[in-house]
Amino acid sequence: MELHGPSSVLFGCELTASTKSYTFQVDNEDDSEHILALSVVCLTDGAKDECNVVEVVGRNHENQEIAVPVANLKLSCQPLLSLDNFELQPPVTFRLAAGSGPVHLAGWHKIVHREDASFEEDDDLSDDEENDLSDEEELPPIKPAKK
Repeated sequence: MELHGPSSVLFGCELTASTKSYTFQVDNEDDSEHILALSVVCLTDGAKDECNVVEVVGRNHENQEIAVPVANLKLSCQPLLSLDNFELQPPVTFRLAAGSGPVHLAGWHKIVHREDASFEEDDDLSDDEENDLSDEEELPPIKPAKK
């Protein structure tokens, strides 16, 4: 199997009065790590001067649904918010909790491909090899310089 490094593809979705939520999901069968990095949330053409609250809906450590507001946009004072590649793990749902939008979310879908199993086995060192390496890596203690 050929090895692939990480890759990124552009992500975007729009929340409106008629489409108040969007769920970003990935295929769990592909054995890759997926990260959604949000870079910007902004009001787009046709937005009214009202508060538009965007929430991220996920699950906490007890597997209970939680909704966390990440942006409160208003055309006259804050039409755009930079989220500096705020990283989320799918599945994640974005919801327009207040306002009618349209609100556009943009960012990157980062995919880290895992190597296949045969390569991972070759990569693992036996105990003897690990011991040999650890002996070589030991450095003498650093002594203070004489003045």
